[in-house]
Amino acid sequence: MRNYLVFDAGGTFIKYALMDENAQILEKDKVSTPYFEDHGKEDFYRVLGKVVEKYREQIRGIAMSMPGMLNSRTGYCRTAGYLAYLAGTNVAQELSQRFGLPAVIENDGKCAALAEFWRGSLKGCKNGAVMVLGTGVAGGIILNGSLYRGTHFTAGEYSYMVHDPKRKFEMDGYWGMAGGAQGLAKAVARQTGEDWNTLDGYTIFARANQGDEKAIAGIRAFADELSAQIYNLNVLLDLEVIAIGGGISRQPLLLKSIEESVEKLVRENPLKQITPYVPEPKLVNCTFYNEANLIGALYHYMKMTDGDRLTRV
Repeated sequence: MRNYLVFDAGGTFIKYALMDENAQILEKDKVSTPYFEDHGKEDFYRVLGKVVEKYREQIRGIAMSMPGMLNSRTGYCRTAGYLAYLAGTNVAQELSQRFGLPAVIENDGKCAALAEFWRGSLKGCKNGAVMVLGTGVAGGIILNGSLYRGTHFTAGEYSYMVHDPKRKFEMDGYWGMAGGAQGLAKAVARQTGEDWNTLDGYTIFARANQGDEKAIAGIRAFADELSAQIYNLNVLLDLEVIAIGGGISRQPLLLKSIEESVEKLVRENPLKQITPYVPEPKLVNCTFYNEANLIGALYHYMKMTDGDRLTRV
């Protein structure tokens, strides 16, 4: 059995796991990410190096999930989110040179989509999408049985989509701010009159599940906004299924609210006056949550380095 070291590098933590080729996690842990305002990429590689040395004798290669617009074939990062010190760097090449092991990288949202396509909610799906509701809105698109990366490797960067044209010169005018956890907090705060900064997903759903009508109304308003973008995505791509992930998506009330909003949008669509059919997306929860990026990064590594073996898994 072949083992690999897989990293999921985020702005706060770098999660890592020793994994076998069947995506079984043998060991896992996390370390703090060097903050970009106080550190440089050498600090980042130093943190990774300590982990690599721990597992060096057990692994065949390194796979990494990370934020940013990056070329997953060459390993070059144009941008890197909160890992800003990696922008303009060929991270895969530097990892390989520093640690003497094959290394590949892939965007974190696309890793989530690959995980669901390989072993999760999109398994066996020819055309589908994953939407991860986190700080922003990440995800990936599967078309014709393959991850669609786009001309500049930016396909699936939902956060950049215009949410409110009237606010296109404000951060809140884009889906990344309106569709993530911050957007949920603001939607509920509009109902309660509270400072949205004092609200988080746990508090909001705890209230809603106890029958708080204002919290429920805020969640429904948030779901109405999400449903419009989900509907648009499905009309554009004609998908079999859209899988919703991210921490807040674990709440059954959220998926139920989104499904109801989408169903109402389709049912009351005025286009039905001229056509009997309006495309309606099928929604499901993602199978993987905290481990999705690790699983997807491993899948990408195996496709890049040993695709024939992967097809037999």
